Amino acid sequence: MEKKVYLSSEIKEKCPRIRLGCITATVSVDTQTDSLWETIREIQESLKADYQIEDLSTHPINGQTRDGYRACGKKPGRYRPSAEALMRRVLQGKDLYRINNVVDMINMTSIRTGFSIGGYDMMKIKGEITLGVGHENEPYVGLGRGPLNIHKLPVFRDDDGAFGSPTSDSERTGVTDGTTRFLMIFLDFGGNDSLSQAMDEAQSVIGKYCGGKDMETWVVE
Repeated sequence: MEKKVYLSSEIKEKCPRIRLGCITATVSVDTQTDSLWETIREIQESLKADYQIEDLSTHPINGQTRDGYRACGKKPGRYRPSAEALMRRVLQGKDLYRINNVVDMINMTSIRTGFSIGGYDMMKIKGEITLGVGHENEPYVGLGRGPLNIHKLPVFRDDDGAFGSPTSDSERTGVTDGTTRFLMIFLDFGGNDSLSQAMDEAQSVIGKYCGGKDMETWVVE
C-alpha cells in the first residue's frame, strides 16, 4: 500500500512547479553487487564523456534543483543536492559509494537522470509524509554525515519530524540490511517531462538488481 505523500503550501509557494515521483517496492537488500556495479561503471564512464564539473550547475535537471534550493533560501553550492554531489564525485575520478544494492541503485539512477532521489525504509516512517522547508535548529542526523543544518532546505517530515532531504537522507529512516519495504522519491523541481521515463527506468533496475516486487508508483503535484 502506498504511503500518503503531500507537498506543503510553503514549498509549493516557493517552488510552484515541484513534483514528487514516488515508488514503493518490496526489496531484498544485498551487499554482493558485482552485476549492478558493471552497469554503474558504464554509467559513470558515460557521465565523464558527456560532462565536466563546471557543466553541472547548468545541467537541465540539476540546475532546476539548484534554483529550488535558492527559492527555499539555501545556497546550493554549500549544501549540494545529492545528484550534483554524486555527479561531482564521479567527475573527480572517484567511484560512487558502495553500500548495498538498494542504495547503490538509487545513486546510479540519480547520476543517470540528474534527479536528486530519497531512499527510505518505509517501515520506519511514521504516518503521512509532507515535503516542506527546514526550520532553524530543527534536529536532523544525516546518513553518514552526523548532525546537519537543514534550515531552509527542502525537508520530508513524518509524525516524528524531519527524516529526509535531497542533500542527505537521515539515519532514522535509512535503508539497512533489514529493510524489506522501500520508498524511493524523485524530487522534480521543474515539472520535467523526463520524470516518467526516469521512474520507469527505476522500476526496471529495482526489479533486476534489488529483487523488487509488489511495486506501486504515483506522482504528487
